[in-house]
Amino acid sequence: MGFSGFPDEGLLFYEGLEADNSKTYWTRNKRVYEEAVRAPMAALGEGLAEEFGQARMFRPNRDVRFSKDKSPYKTHQGSYVPKGEAIGFYVQLDAAGLLVGGGLYAAQGEQLARYRQAVDEEISGMPLEKIVAEARVAGYAIEGDRLKTRPRGVPEDHPRLDLLRHRSLHASRRFEPEGWIHTPQVVERVREVWRDLTPLVEWLADHLPAD
Repeated sequence: MGFSGFPDEGLLFYEGLEADNSKTYWTRNKRVYEEAVRAPMAALGEGLAEEFGQARMFRPNRDVRFSKDKSPYKTHQGSYVPKGEAIGFYVQLDAAGLLVGGGLYAAQGEQLARYRQAVDEEISGMPLEKIVAEARVAGYAIEGDRLKTRPRGVPEDHPRLDLLRHRSLHASRRFEPEGWIHTPQVVERVREVWRDLTPLVEWLADHLPAD
């Protein structure tokens, strides 16, 4: 079946889960999750796959092994189209509506070193600076894990110091739960955001190839 929108029951499901994040709640409402969250999210991914690639849905269970928060379930459903190691397009449904974005979500080791080298070099760093600036002007939130100071060896007056502080870099737009979320218009809204963020995702994929 094609995507027809996220039912209101899906958002209400997450409102309830935020209030009662327990196996009892999940078991009692599993059918709602499957029909009003998981199935529409899968259909949304299929509706975007021809242009962007096949989406992968994240598991609803949290990894609590190393977390002080032992809540067993995520209070959102995310779907991700990978374009590189920890690089790609993202869409998320939760009680607050939709979050749509793209970028680099977790750089470590050699990948982080390659990112900083590419940002540092003028020929590659200046285009990224322009891409990020244009996304910000267009209303996208530019976020990511950042150092509070500066990377070792980077001068205080580096023209792209802010970008060099990033250990992850992604742009996103939040959509509140208005009526169109329950309609096929979601496909076009997500497509529009992902097209806007394609320059960012492509820059990252080009300069941070997988090992």
